[in-house]
Amino acid sequence: MIVRGLAALKRAMYRGGRPNALMRLVNRLDVLVYGARRLSPHRTAVLKVEGRRSGKITSVPVAVARHRDAEFLVSMLGPDANWVRNVRAAGGRATLRRRGRDAPVLLEEIPSEHRAEILRRYLAIAPGARPHVGLRPTAPLPEFHRIAPRHPVFRIHPRED
Repeated sequence: MIVRGLAALKRAMYRGGRPNALMRLVNRLDVLVYGARRLSPHRTAVLKVEGRRSGKITSVPVAVARHRDAEFLVSMLGPDANWVRNVRAAGGRATLRRRGRDAPVLLEEIPSEHRAEILRRYLAIAPGARPHVGLRPTAPLPEFHRIAPRHPVFRIHPRED
């Protein structure tokens, strides 16, 4: 009962795929923590990407999922999340800040038919995303195939500038 209530609260904080005022504040705090050299949790980073309209760099806290010797970013809010739209507009060019260091990256979008196992791994490391995705990491793989088209996944490649 409490878990369902928390999931509903979390969905309400991102109504319409956009964070409300409280979640914008929480995200700003996460950006500070995730980007800090000593405070950064192991699987977290700050994604920096140029805004498609403003041209300003936007920073978003992200969880980095590791699967088969590669790293991935997943959009728990779907294809209309601002960071996804900005990454697509930027041709995949972005920066990841981890442990106080910026690294230029190229984000390659993975076709939906190859996302299921990555989505499962992502939910194992990002429990806060579970209410948005609607599955637990223990769900059967066919369930992940069913939702894969609704959750963009990007493979992280290093980029030389």
